[in-house]
Amino acid sequence: MMKVIIHGGFIGESSLDPETKKAKQDSLARIVAQTHQFLQSHTAVETVVFAVSLLEDDRLFNAGLGSHIQSDGKVRLSASLMDGSSQKFSGVINLEDVQHPIQVANLLAQYNDRVLSGEGALNFARKNGFEYFNPITAQRKLEYEAKLNQNDRKGTVGCVALDAAGNIAAATSTGGKGFEIPCRVSDSATVAGNFANEYAGISCTGVGEDIVNGALAAKIVTRVTDGLSLQAACDKSFVELKAFDGFAGVIGIASTGEIYHCDSHPTMVWASFDVNLQVFN
Repeated sequence: MMKVIIHGGFIGESSLDPETKKAKQDSLARIVAQTHQFLQSHTAVETVVFAVSLLEDDRLFNAGLGSHIQSDGKVRLSASLMDGSSQKFSGVINLEDVQHPIQVANLLAQYNDRVLSGEGALNFARKNGFEYFNPITAQRKLEYEAKLNQNDRKGTVGCVALDAAGNIAAATSTGGKGFEIPCRVSDSATVAGNFANEYAGISCTGVGEDIVNGALAAKIVTRVTDGLSLQAACDKSFVELKAFDGFAGVIGIASTGEIYHCDSHPTMVWASFDVNLQVFN
């Protein structure tokens, strides 16, 4: 019953043109197929780190390479990982000049101090062999210089996996929303944006402040734990987002094998691999 689902933010993050949409469909299909194959011989935790690392390397998405630039011209990355079996959450906030923030978050899971920010996160990364990496692409530089409309800057990547032992893990990574106040904290390295336990795992994308306001990932997983189906838990939580027009999308898997995704505004890009490969339309 091994299953995996990934997301790559929203289709309007950089462009609405058909070529960009097709490129994202192809990329997500490739990555989710690779991830499902990887899952056959690895744990859920290892799998979500693997998937998010691939997404961080893809300049189509707002995480790792190609992340948005903050108002002072710098890129600061946030990522987190949660092991539903051990209930350990680890993450980095506003980490600069590292290629794979999700891998730093994964390493932090071994420590008592499991969420680091800013300079402390960077020092930890450097001491553990994570070398300098510049994630700014030419496209992101053009967007920064043109000061694109903020409504187009809603992007994150994530993965939820259910492994052969029945364990669930969730991982999320983001390059922020672009032009934000330097060191603004997104939802991605909090339990609002990334959460898992033995019953379900959720990764979120959208406007971080809305996701935090709704305590979205933790709330959905709690509702599944209390007996709701994954779909019912997501749908109920998204009804509550309407009170403040919350902009969000989620992917999730439950321990029953139920796999689900939903969004409050068009269109979250996603791909899943259950028995068959599925990709957003």
